[in-house]
Amino acid sequence: MHINYNFAFFDEGSKREIRRATLKAIAIPGYQVPFASREMPIGRGWGTGGLQLTLSLVGREDVVKVIDQGSDESVNAVSIKKLVQYTTGIETTDETAEATLIQSRHRVPEAPLREGQILVLQVPTPEPLRMYEPSEAETKKLHAEKEYSGAWLMLFEQIMNYGSMTTGADHPVLVHDRYVMAPSPIPKFDNPKLDASEALILLGAGREKKIYAVPPYTQIVSLDFEDHPFEPESFQGRSCRLCGATGVFLDELYDDIGGIAYFQCNDTSYCLDRMNRQTRDEGVGSR
Repeated sequence: MHINYNFAFFDEGSKREIRRATLKAIAIPGYQVPFASREMPIGRGWGTGGLQLTLSLVGREDVVKVIDQGSDESVNAVSIKKLVQYTTGIETTDETAEATLIQSRHRVPEAPLREGQILVLQVPTPEPLRMYEPSEAETKKLHAEKEYSGAWLMLFEQIMNYGSMTTGADHPVLVHDRYVMAPSPIPKFDNPKLDASEALILLGAGREKKIYAVPPYTQIVSLDFEDHPFEPESFQGRSCRLCGATGVFLDELYDDIGGIAYFQCNDTSYCLDRMNRQTRDEGVGSR
């Protein structure tokens, strides 16, 4: 039996409510805007916040890309992509450059984003102060007063205990010199991509019922200290074994037989695009 859905699953009233929250988030960069998170045909914690943003914003002319930790073909990415396509009939793609709306979990694409594109990041924990302040009322006061000493203390304790800041992902950032923000569990490698991005970046937490945003060309600074500057993951001297890419986020993999580590692009579509271009160039050169 075929069920007829409204375009993009939601009723128009729900879309308007989510869009109003989104507009407020864009107007106040880094500020967490509460919204009435809807029930979705997927479990909360599996990307419902990002999916609600995508479904409320997508239009009939849009081209959507969905990635999960760098992969276009994971179960999570494929399931979300199918839901969007089934309820809209719009085109989907694996190519970052072709997409007008990109929903991602835990990664910012390697290919540079451009003006007019929207990147939607799925967020499990939107509150960057939650690690040391469990009260929602108190965190609201701290944000209002721009009192972020707890965030700095948390990083200082890491340095004292381990010699460096040990945040592997979701390293807090300062947005437009005002709000400290959780950038979602992207690796530190991706934090610099948020700074002055040409694309609009939206972050949605369905379970926590929060939406926040980084408008295009907004200043984003990762928290650090003068004597312990922010350092993203380094892959210096390493390259992808498939496409030869350097300067990108690489996955470290092991050979089951020899136990020898090798490296491969985490962003699968970026890697495939490079390999396809190399094949085309070799074909042209052999003529």
